[in-house]
Amino acid sequence: MSSGKDRSSLGSTFVCTDHKRFKVSKPGADRRSARHSSNHPQVIGWSTSRVFAGRKEKIVSLKLEDRLFINGEYLSSASGGREAVINPATEEVIGEACVGGPEELDAALTAAKESFRSGVWRKLSLTSRIETMVRFYDALERRREDIVALLIAEAGSTVGLANFGQYGLPMKHFRYYLEAASRDFTWMTAPELTPTADGRTVLGTGIVKYDPVGVVAAITPYNYPFMLNVVKIVPALLMGNSVVLKPSPFTPFSALLLGEIAREAGLPPGVLNIVTGGLDVSRDLTTDPRVDLITFTGSDQVGASIMAQAAPTLKRVIMELGGKSAFIVRADADINRAAAIGVGSFTGHCGQGCAILTRHIVHNSVRKAYVARVKEIVESITIGDPSDPKTMMGPLIRESQRRRVETYFDLGRESGARLVTGGGRPEGLKRGFFVQPTVFDNVDNRSRLAQEEVFGPIAAVMGFDDDDEAVNLANDSQFGLAGAVISADAGKAYEMSLEMRTGGVAINGGAGTMLSDAPFGGIGRSGFGRENSAEGLKEFTYAKSILIHAG
Repeated sequence: MSSGKDRSSLGSTFVCTDHKRFKVSKPGADRRSARHSSNHPQVIGWSTSRVFAGRKEKIVSLKLEDRLFINGEYLSSASGGREAVINPATEEVIGEACVGGPEELDAALTAAKESFRSGVWRKLSLTSRIETMVRFYDALERRREDIVALLIAEAGSTVGLANFGQYGLPMKHFRYYLEAASRDFTWMTAPELTPTADGRTVLGTGIVKYDPVGVVAAITPYNYPFMLNVVKIVPALLMGNSVVLKPSPFTPFSALLLGEIAREAGLPPGVLNIVTGGLDVSRDLTTDPRVDLITFTGSDQVGASIMAQAAPTLKRVIMELGGKSAFIVRADADINRAAAIGVGSFTGHCGQGCAILTRHIVHNSVRKAYVARVKEIVESITIGDPSDPKTMMGPLIRESQRRRVETYFDLGRESGARLVTGGGRPEGLKRGFFVQPTVFDNVDNRSRLAQEEVFGPIAAVMGFDDDDEAVNLANDSQFGLAGAVISADAGKAYEMSLEMRTGGVAINGGAGTMLSDAPFGGIGRSGFGRENSAEGLKEFTYAKSILIHAG
């Protein structure tokens, strides 16, 4: 494995997209404090010319909004609390964000509840809501370059992933939602004839409408912050709900910028509110009776806690939780292609993905060749500054997550599995939360390494002798979010996919993208409810039957 050079001497700048200079600038010429007036957002700027290129730099500025967005206005926290947001590749502070508390959450929920009660949004025609959300989409597109740069700095995403997976993919889903919502899901039931006691016949039918649930609490994680903010708030808003968005404290800026977008699009005050905060804010949000539905993406443990907190008020919940997805490699598979798919999945975004393929279930007749090819590919990965386009894998989000991943390095060694490659920190990277992509072979499927979600770049390889054994190994998990099969026999791969207990299966590399029209979600400890597709829109509604007596 190769690594990017040490960035410890770069001071307050670091190399960004296409080796562009990216720097934090703060209001005031003296830069005497990391704190900022509540009247001025922080500003990030970067140049379009290459470092040391010796030509004039064109500066593009991004307003890095650090305040909470409540009832159509940006507000500072009453407590004055602020929290540093760290670039995980450099460990430098890129800005400070307000930390919300009970007072701000109460204001946000009051605004959301009132906006829903008044009908300022939900009573608009579907066409009017779509037109507003088209303006929302266009406002985001005008800031594409800014948002991509922010995702590199805030989430540690590589250039390619930031452009396509972190930004391009959710915007594709956004376009899909706009089109799908325009269909209107209202339908009429089949008529029924019912005889009456006086000898007449009643002709009865009904209209089924999908009404907005009410106030939606959207709680999002740090790994794909912009994407998960978009795929939660957009369908909720299109269907007429009001939303309180609570982002991860590691990636608040990717959410707070949406307030400016909402105002530019003409979204009525109170319909979208954005509040940061810690566990206390999350707990109050999930227990408050003003919330009608919670949509959460995160770990299964936190998901279980949210369900318990939501239970007394009988809230609806949508849970997109963890995974330990299986990749079945049959004996007839193209080993080079299989290895490329396997490595690409578990190393993407440094393994910080819920649907990545981390259990590689490989036919024993080709396992040795597969592991050898995987080792070659892994050791060719360039690790380092994610703002350098040559970088293939960036950092984990924080030191706490790196320590967690390193615990699984130790568990793998202690379990008797064979360490093929990795298992440590890359050389030459003195700053940033980097780890080596790591492969263990001969892993026991009952071990913690095979059964627990790591959220880091570790692949656990195990062997099988027949298809039934492979499917049984794949299903021997408490999770069920994704899975994959690769085989020269697509029909056999399809038959195996039918038996896999998971929310989705990719055959021979899948569809080439995350399909917007395909429901995404899991079973078991991977959660329930679906995102994307028409199902993702309907999740934010309830079916209302209006019965008609025709005679």
